[in-house]
Amino acid sequence: MKEILNRIFNEDILRGINRIPDNFVDLVIADTPYCLGKDFGNHSDKLNSKDYLEWSKKWIDAVIPKMKNSGSFYIFLTWQYSPEIFSHMKTKLIMINEIIWDRKVPSMGGSTRKFSSVHDNIGFFVKSKKDYYFDIDAIRIPYDKETKKARTRPRFIGKKWLEKGYNPKDIWSVSRIHAQDPEREGHPTQKPLEIIERMIKASSPEQGIVIDPFMGSGTTAIACINLKRNYIGFEINSDYCDKIAERIRKNKRVGNLFNFSADIEKAEKEPEIF
Repeated sequence: MKEILNRIFNEDILRGINRIPDNFVDLVIADTPYCLGKDFGNHSDKLNSKDYLEWSKKWIDAVIPKMKNSGSFYIFLTWQYSPEIFSHMKTKLIMINEIIWDRKVPSMGGSTRKFSSVHDNIGFFVKSKKDYYFDIDAIRIPYDKETKKARTRPRFIGKKWLEKGYNPKDIWSVSRIHAQDPEREGHPTQKPLEIIERMIKASSPEQGIVIDPFMGSGTTAIACINLKRNYIGFEINSDYCDKIAERIRKNKRVGNLFNFSADIEKAEKEPEIF
């Protein structure tokens, strides 16, 4: 199956999913269109509500069999459709968390007829509650020196939560990728690398396999390269595929400057887009 690893396929996930064997991937990260009318160079975000929900169920049902029994599935959604999609997914998988991504939007402007929406909903699902992979130590958040000192008691000395840090909660406050952000790659709904890397560290082992059905700006591929995971991506917009390939090349050059390991060098040879 090496011919499908670390490749991005320029095709619709519903056409390409049969490339992937069943029980093959460790992790699914899906930043699906939100049905809010965004311009992705096609009509994928401009369906009516009924068609959007039917399409969502179709691709989700196609992807789930590709997960290992220990696999996990993260899906980004907006509040408008997360209830229906989460309800559907709960008939197929086990829901572990709803994570709220606080985009840290500045307090200015916004609607005058409702509360301003400043978050995304992320569903975290697994195939087996008993067997799913989750590495809490990989994502612990270290205490700063002052907080650690204040919380230190004789009975806590040596405790992992104190020495290595605390478990991230289910509200993730991470700034969105604004127009001037150096991470920005010209995609209207690009997700921060920090969020994708947290998902990958927590829910896949090194050399594990991560599939992204809507690769967009390529953030999942970059995170996988950085963290020594294998990726498989699908992206229907050929312009975005070109941008992903350039982003991977650029990431490789930066990696070389900082002497990334040989394992990463092998994984990030010339990007393969099909």
